[in-house]
Amino acid sequence: MMDWLIGLVCAGLLAALGYHKHWLSASGAIAATIMGTIYYGAGNVFWFGLLILFFISGSVLSRMKRERKRSMEQDYAKGSRRDAGQVFANGGLGMLLCIGNAIWPHPGWTLGFIGIMATVTADTWATEIGSLSRKPPRSVLNGRVLEPGASGGVSFRGTTAAALAGFIIGLAAWMFTLVSPLPAASSMAAGTASIADGWLMLAAGLVGGLVGCFADSYLGATVQLMYRCTVCGKQVETTVHCGQPTIHARGWRWMNNDMVNAVSSIVGGAAALLFLI
Repeated sequence: MMDWLIGLVCAGLLAALGYHKHWLSASGAIAATIMGTIYYGAGNVFWFGLLILFFISGSVLSRMKRERKRSMEQDYAKGSRRDAGQVFANGGLGMLLCIGNAIWPHPGWTLGFIGIMATVTADTWATEIGSLSRKPPRSVLNGRVLEPGASGGVSFRGTTAAALAGFIIGLAAWMFTLVSPLPAASSMAAGTASIADGWLMLAAGLVGGLVGCFADSYLGATVQLMYRCTVCGKQVETTVHCGQPTIHARGWRWMNNDMVNAVSSIVGGAAALLFLI
């Protein structure tokens, strides 16, 4: 019971900070409190710590050169202030794995979680840092030049940021297991992370993050729901642009930005799970 109380207090304080800093909307703060409580109550520092690392790093990076990014946000469904949908899209799958591990400890939950958190962190870092690149991104499909921040775009700077994010998630996972060992059945080395486990986690974070991030770009370039502005003609993610309703341009109508994040997280988690084979 004490773990759940500690989780509630810590998650509530961090959510309140996020709301105060405009990192979270009101619904996002509530969702983050619920999620953080479960991550710590059903898990431990390993699960909670990776969630916080993603949240803090992404929120801080979203404030880099804010004015330069502001003009791009009006074209896309999600800005730097996360709502409940965005919170659950990024952390909901990891929460389910955390609960699964509490019920039935197994290494698969752990590696899958590292891959998922590496994906959402890599995608956030790639977007926030890649959008500041002096060179425009190119389509992951055909290499065509795109506008900064466009769905399906990749850049060298963004890809480097994604690789770094995945590596850091893997490294942090290793460090957290040393501080707060996983249950014996869940650990890759009977109760605590060994040197071999550390390299496994690093690889899972790096590969999972990159694979998941590129999956996000591919989905964004192919099936993500996009609209067209009837005034300026731009392809955007929002239903209103230039003060007028937009029209459907392409993509599956249910595959919005949150769904793209969720599906790419599954891909990244699956890529990390391959290290168990």
